[in-house]
Amino acid sequence: MNLEPEVTKRAEALVNSEGGFPAQRQEPPGLTSEMEPRPDHGEETWVGRGRLEGLRALITGGDSGIGRAVAIAYAREGADVALSYLPEEQSDAEDTASWIEKAGRVAVLLPGDIRDEQTCRTMVDQAVERLGGLDVLVNNAAFQMGRGEGLASISSEQLDRTFKTNLYAMFWATQQALPHLSKGASIINTSSVQSYDPSENLMDYAATKAAITNFTMSLAGELGPKGIRANAVAPGPIWTPLQPATQPEEKVEQFGGNTPLGRAGQPSELAGAYVFLASPAEASYVSGAVIGVTGGRPVF
Repeated sequence: MNLEPEVTKRAEALVNSEGGFPAQRQEPPGLTSEMEPRPDHGEETWVGRGRLEGLRALITGGDSGIGRAVAIAYAREGADVALSYLPEEQSDAEDTASWIEKAGRVAVLLPGDIRDEQTCRTMVDQAVERLGGLDVLVNNAAFQMGRGEGLASISSEQLDRTFKTNLYAMFWATQQALPHLSKGASIINTSSVQSYDPSENLMDYAATKAAITNFTMSLAGELGPKGIRANAVAPGPIWTPLQPATQPEEKVEQFGGNTPLGRAGQPSELAGAYVFLASPAEASYVSGAVIGVTGGRPVF
């Protein structure tokens, strides 16, 4: 008996013989519309069961990739969703918003560069105001650059962009959201397999992801007495616009082929982890955890 669900069949059909994708190149931040093939975000496969009915969620980096898949799943599970993204990603954000609205939920678009502290904090305030509150914060926005030659090639500008996008913004958004979160609320941070198995060409990115893992565990300890849960998801190689926009073309061709499952993952294959962690009923005793969605690569 074949137990493969449709989402797995779609993911396997999208990769080449090496488990990766056709050679291609974009410039950061990258757009879904320019990817070949287009990622699967669960547009045709995610079926909601009311697991997040009435919740209000803010997703940073919610325009594309993992963020889009989470937004679609959250909406179909009954949540209203605010999306934070860079202004140059407007077309992707509007596409994601259309899927949220097709699910009958409210979509709030919040363009802005959250590397700026005031922009980041204002983004949270606007999400709270327009959603009428906040129950779930997903710190998902990230930047990497993998086209350099190791440590010597990492400029101060790149270091600043990576750390402010991945770490500073997470701290600021979490600080700003906390006064609005009540018992049963959830904070979910996107870490990475790079936190445990760093690549030489992603040294700065991997360092931020290790910090996110550590921050999540500390945050869970602080917020536990308030009944607020904090967890992380650690993706492996996932086909998002960040890859063709930041990796050498030859690496795109082999991207994900080194996993035990032999291929890259699709954003749709992560959505379930984020839905589970956001669910007050299903994950009520889960906090300080890191869920690996890596195609078999270890996260310990």
